Formats: sequence, C-alpha cells, structure tokens
Amino acid sequence: MPVPDFLKRLREHVGHDLLPLVGVTAVVLDQDRVLLHRRSDDGRWATPGGILEPGEQPARAVVREVWEETGVHIEVERLVTVITQEPHTYPNGDRVQFLDLAFRCRPIGGEARADNDESLEVGWFTEEELPPMADRILERIHKARHPEGTPHYLR
Repeated sequence: MPVPDFLKRLREHVGHDLLPLVGVTAVVLDQDRVLLHRRSDDGRWATPGGILEPGEQPARAVVREVWEETGVHIEVERLVTVITQEPHTYPNGDRVQFLDLAFRCRPIGGEARADNDESLEVGWFTEEELPPMADRILERIHKARHPEGTPHYLR
C-alpha cells in the first residue's frame, strides 16, 4: 500500500511512534452482494478504504478510496460505525491507531477491477460466499445491512 506523502513527512519527525489517524471504510452493497477487494499488503479480503488526507471530508475520502482500489463509483448513504481500533504495528515498525469511520454505500457506476497496486482482486460476494475476513470487517458489513443489532456469531 502506498504511504501518503503527508504521512511520510510526518514520520520524518516522529519516527515509529504511535500516530492516531482517521481511516474511512466503505461497505458497498448492491442488492444482496457486498464489494470486497483482496489487499496487496497482506493478501486478505476486506472492504475498501484508506486514510483520510489532511482537510479531506470523510464521505469524499471514502468515494475516492473505493474508486482508486476497485474502479467502482459509489454514493454514500449513511454512517455505519465509528470505532477506535487497537494499535497496529507495521512490519517496518511504524505504529498507528485508527479511528475508523465506516459508511454504507451503493454503486452508481464503474466496473469492478483490481488496481494491482492496493488491490490484487476485486469482487462482489453474497453473505454465503464471503471469504475469510477479520471479525471487525464482518461486523461492519452486518451493521450496514442490519443496523438494529450485532450478529450472533460476533457476540
């Protein structure tokens, strides 16, 4: 995954110290399918998303990230979750902690394709076809579909 220039400049000053960052995630739903991509940094399937750039509005950032990673144009419908994730250390030693804003979105154009930079594969999946993913991602998908509660398998 490419590191945004603003983050490279910031890392020059703080080294590997923990940085609080804002992330945006899109749960793109088309009827009974959800848009996923297989990440190039770890090879795992996930919902598309990325880091909020300085001065960027979250809804615009999630639209940009989905287009860059998947080739799909989206419209944001609503905010689904606001979650502070556990701190994470990247292989190079950089430490981050994300405040993640997840949005329910719908496709309005484009064609799903991997960008071969951030995404190795892109696809639409029904609930029965979902590949293995982290519980936090499954929870976002469920809350986008069913905002009234947490699924039994995540309790």
